[in-house]
Amino acid sequence: MHDKQIFDLIDQELHRQREGVELIASENFTSAEVMRAMGSCLTNKYAEGLPGKRYYGGCQWVDEVETIAIERIKKLFGAVWANVQPHSGAQANAAVMLACIKPGDKILGFDLSHGGHLTHGSAVNFSGKLYVPSFYGVEKETGRIDMNKVRETALREKPKLIICGASAYSRDWDYKTFRAIADEVGAVLLADISHPAGLIAAKLLNDPMPHCHIITTTTHKTLRGPRGGLIMIGQDMENPFGEKTLKGELKSLSAVLDGAVFPGTQGGPLEHVIAAKAIAFGEALSDNFVSYQKQVAANAQSLAAALVSRGFQIISGGTDNHLMLIDLRNKNVSGKQAENALVKADITANKNMVPYDDKSPFVTSGIRLGTPAVTTRGMKEKDMEQIAVWIDTLINSPENETLINSVKNEVNEYMKAFPLYE
Repeated sequence: MHDKQIFDLIDQELHRQREGVELIASENFTSAEVMRAMGSCLTNKYAEGLPGKRYYGGCQWVDEVETIAIERIKKLFGAVWANVQPHSGAQANAAVMLACIKPGDKILGFDLSHGGHLTHGSAVNFSGKLYVPSFYGVEKETGRIDMNKVRETALREKPKLIICGASAYSRDWDYKTFRAIADEVGAVLLADISHPAGLIAAKLLNDPMPHCHIITTTTHKTLRGPRGGLIMIGQDMENPFGEKTLKGELKSLSAVLDGAVFPGTQGGPLEHVIAAKAIAFGEALSDNFVSYQKQVAANAQSLAAALVSRGFQIISGGTDNHLMLIDLRNKNVSGKQAENALVKADITANKNMVPYDDKSPFVTSGIRLGTPAVTTRGMKEKDMEQIAVWIDTLINSPENETLINSVKNEVNEYMKAFPLYE
């Protein structure tokens, strides 16, 4: 049997990816080998537990696959322990919170409306429902985090967990100072590096491993792997919660984190995804990956500069990583209008709230742009300048359908020079 209805839709999505400019900061294009592993027979295998300690038989081969994934990611980031089973970054964060704090405990995270993530304490998320959230943000004048104010908030709120990391913040993170603040208030420090992970692995940004108790990340975005998550630590220790084994011994942090993933928050791991993660981690250990990350950063800076020269306002004034958050209020265009115009022209981006936004999350005053996917396609700095021209044209006339169609034709023709999955 061939399900023509579904496979026709998959073909349409492939067609969309090939013809368009992908600027969603959290998206990328995996290698063909990663996709091949994702669609392999490993999807048939249940493997609850850890390699060598499964609750099912027949796990000898998936044990080897998962062990390779663990060893590769430890080498990539210099970790002493890793769990590659989380289905997503959100699942990884849920497991960390289950392991380290109790319902009703206070957490301190980066405000979602300033560029944070749902799992850092948002009221609509488990992290804001099970725990008592407080937040730090960016300064209105600079668009940057003031570490003195982070400390003031931490001293006032006395959180049990502090989270550093974001989904729409274009500057590097001061993990060392965050750790000093965490130590001062007796908090566990979690770095969620889901967005800049690839740049950190390539040593282009500050490294959280020496400073943060726990690191979580997704495996897609800048890491260019399959959609998924993982947890790492740079130093094992007694669990901050003091949980004990059946023999009365204090459990290590790594053991408690393992238990928080399974059986704490998940059932059987997705071994086909873990195989794809292992392949992506192997690719990330190559010299080519470092060159790729350098180009991602160069492209982001080039795109930011080209947009600023055309009158666009970037929160914090520029970027240190792979993304930028643009405040469109000086253009008298909402994020929703901008996203719609861009998508119609086959330039994919997402509307996004900006700090101190005066519009709803369904409308927003900004858009978020990122360069990982276009860099994977082979684009360079000069191509970012062309993308900026298209963005400027569309946002200046977001309702002009004739102009939108003209740009769409230009985009489709331009992207033929950057083939995808040929």
